[in-house]
Amino acid sequence: MFSKETYTERRRRLAEKVGGGLILLLGNDESGRNFEDAPYPYRQDSTFLYYFGLPYAGLNAVIDADSGESILFGDELSIDHIVWMGTQPTLHEKAHNVGVEHVMTSDSLRGVLDAARKAGRTIHTLPEYRSEHTLKLWRLLDLKPGDHKASVDLIRAIVDQRNHKSDEEIEEIERACNVTADMHIEAIRCVRPGMYEYEVMAALERVAAANNCTLSFNTICTINGQTLHNPYHGNLIKPGDMVLVDAGAETQMGYAGDMTSTIPADRRFTPRQKAVYDVQVAAHQAAVEMLRPGVPFIDVHNRAAELVAQGMRDLGMLSCSAQDAVESGAYALFFQTGLGHLMGLDDHDMENLGEVWVGYDGKPKSTQFGRKSLRLARPLEPGMVHTIEPGVYFIPELIDLWKKEGRFADQIVYSEVEKWRDWGGVRNEEDFLITDTGARRLGKKIPLTTDEVEAMR
Repeated sequence: MFSKETYTERRRRLAEKVGGGLILLLGNDESGRNFEDAPYPYRQDSTFLYYFGLPYAGLNAVIDADSGESILFGDELSIDHIVWMGTQPTLHEKAHNVGVEHVMTSDSLRGVLDAARKAGRTIHTLPEYRSEHTLKLWRLLDLKPGDHKASVDLIRAIVDQRNHKSDEEIEEIERACNVTADMHIEAIRCVRPGMYEYEVMAALERVAAANNCTLSFNTICTINGQTLHNPYHGNLIKPGDMVLVDAGAETQMGYAGDMTSTIPADRRFTPRQKAVYDVQVAAHQAAVEMLRPGVPFIDVHNRAAELVAQGMRDLGMLSCSAQDAVESGAYALFFQTGLGHLMGLDDHDMENLGEVWVGYDGKPKSTQFGRKSLRLARPLEPGMVHTIEPGVYFIPELIDLWKKEGRFADQIVYSEVEKWRDWGGVRNEEDFLITDTGARRLGKKIPLTTDEVEAMR
């Protein structure tokens, strides 16, 4: 954990920003994998971690935005717990370590909230992303299904704080990024024809474990790079394949790294692989060159999309200008995702609070295919940490659908696209901190260009 002063100051600033009422922050509970005593690996709620720093199950908290007082709710462990888990800090010790003076039992939370409601005080809550949170809120606030409305004032106050990483946070994120880079370097070194995807995954995940880190998300390791979040790892890697690896480390404090590499199964890229891979790299590098405070990230996305469209035009798959393809949305046949997302305590930072607030500052999102998947569009500010990850993907089902419907028939040369339909997909991803004057890549550099990748093969 950080120092108790860090958490005390974070809570003070939050209370001041919200301005009044009670702020209710729910921690996460254990969740049984197949029975109660065999739980999934535990992960505390990130907002709870940010303000209270306690990675333990069974805790909830209230911050009084009028008085500034914080109360931690939980229960002391029984002897049965201690026999099972070993010696643990007491509830009072946990509270003391993060600068909280007031501790109450879990059963007391309902009474505190009831008293506030009777006094006409506002109770600020966050959107729920787990069923346990939904059930807790129904019980604690006497809500019926569909009644809960999260506090926009609380969401915006939290987003404003967590969007700007402190020096100590940046140090922790950089540690996660360094381990993440080592994971990818190991993958680039080890990929060979005749391996299975799960063997590559095992090699890179071992690097995280060896550095006392967990995974910031479930690893993607696939020869089918056109499948954006492929959970399957059982394919045999054959000559002529490319392996897309999207993986990240998470430190013990919960901070994340998130990087992607696309690796030829053979020691060299084929000319056909290189033709599209180089388009992705050009888009990636153009996006990085634009990063600085005040630049709307939507503009960075559009610039990367232009480079993808130009590359597809150069290969004969578009008949219009790159600018026209981006404006119309035709580019999204090849680049269906957003350029990047914020990162910090989550690999997709704060997205449980709502992308419209986190990445758009309350402004509406585009509904256009491709652009609607962009998670970050707002102007960049010093202290923001985010990814850059343009991609080029040939999705046969999408090609067939658009061709059948005649979409953008005056801009897309489907007869040429058909020649590439089985190419797959490519994505490379790096993590960046916005500084006062520009941007800085976080973590060790991982190979990006074809020359850099081949030099490590």
